[in-house]
Amino acid sequence: MKGPLKRGTVAKLLDCNIETIRYYESIDLVAASARSDAGHRLFSQADIERLRFALRLRQLGFALAEVRELLTMTEKQTFSCKQVAGMAEMHLSQIHRKVADLRQLAASLEEITSQCQRTDTPDCALVLSLKAPSKTLN
Repeated sequence: MKGPLKRGTVAKLLDCNIETIRYYESIDLVAASARSDAGHRLFSQADIERLRFALRLRQLGFALAEVRELLTMTEKQTFSCKQVAGMAEMHLSQIHRKVADLRQLAASLEEITSQCQRTDTPDCALVLSLKAPSKTLN
């Protein structure tokens, strides 16, 4: 990399939307370390690495608060591998719960759709089933 890069160039480099970078700047998750003479934000290699780390964490489903915490911890070197592993394991546990919930939803929907006769009339067991009271709805 030669010198600091403009936001658009960084977006292309990291294959992310420029609006994502703008949003991360607006919530002080990342910041450009300099400005050009024309006022364009310029991102250093360190800025780009911080953004890359944040984007990767978001791809893995970490919440913005968790991303901020991990960025702060790693930059200030105030973390242990055990601590980061604990955060990752907690996040993985949440993912497993979501997957289990989605499997249950899929099974319920499969059961309901199997009742449909797929006729050309409005008399539809699927609609009746969906309108019926459910024990799982709050």
